[in-house]
Amino acid sequence: MKIAVLVKQVPGSESQVSLNGDKSWLDESKITFTMNPPDNYALEESLLIKEKLGSECEIVIISLGPDRVIKVIREGLAKGADRAIHINTDKNNIIDPLSIAKIFSKVLKEEHVDLILTGLQSDDLGMGQTGVLIGELMGMSTATLAIETKIEGESINIKRELEAGWFQWVNLPLPASVSIQSGLNMPRYPSLKGIMGAKRKEIKTLLLSEYYDNNIFQKLNEIALPNKDKKTEIIEGDIDSIIDRIINILKTEIKVF
Repeated sequence: MKIAVLVKQVPGSESQVSLNGDKSWLDESKITFTMNPPDNYALEESLLIKEKLGSECEIVIISLGPDRVIKVIREGLAKGADRAIHINTDKNNIIDPLSIAKIFSKVLKEEHVDLILTGLQSDDLGMGQTGVLIGELMGMSTATLAIETKIEGESINIKRELEAGWFQWVNLPLPASVSIQSGLNMPRYPSLKGIMGAKRKEIKTLLLSEYYDNNIFQKLNEIALPNKDKKTEIIEGDIDSIIDRIINILKTEIKVF
């Protein structure tokens, strides 16, 4: 079995976020980049599947981005992935899920994979569509919100999270594309042996121009940071007037309901 895990590099949660000059993207000079946390769970799930299947299973990490994404690729290799593919782009010029899915699909078709695992969504843009679109473009069975997986011969059983604490089991024929829900496992740390071994593992570099037709379906015109506003209001009066004021704030100012 060959498993492809799609991994994205995103700004770390503790990074100082500011915008570049034309407000088209973040000022990356002030950002520490890390592996997208949901993708980390997808990677761990692939490693758990490999441990059950043994040497007959191969894990291939595929990542799209500039040279800096090599860091998260090496991290995945150090954790136990067998090899990697880096689709190199010199800037953040591809943002819509359909464009990204088309690029990955072209690469994945050349690899003839049995299972594609993706994190539910990215921590930066949070579209949550790439895995589903890839499954549709490649004619694969597709499932989302997976909280448990079981390989059974030529199929995979998926436990899916639904609303209000409900879940369902679905059986999908392979090949399949599955989006992994965060929290279904405990991602491991790279061992020293794994880190040293990762240096000898193959990272194949592909040029974006070979897989991208420059047909952008969606683009960002401008981004903005949320305004910070600190205001304290002391509510006085009888209990009924205090409650009325709190409800009014929640409805009209904070808008939580």
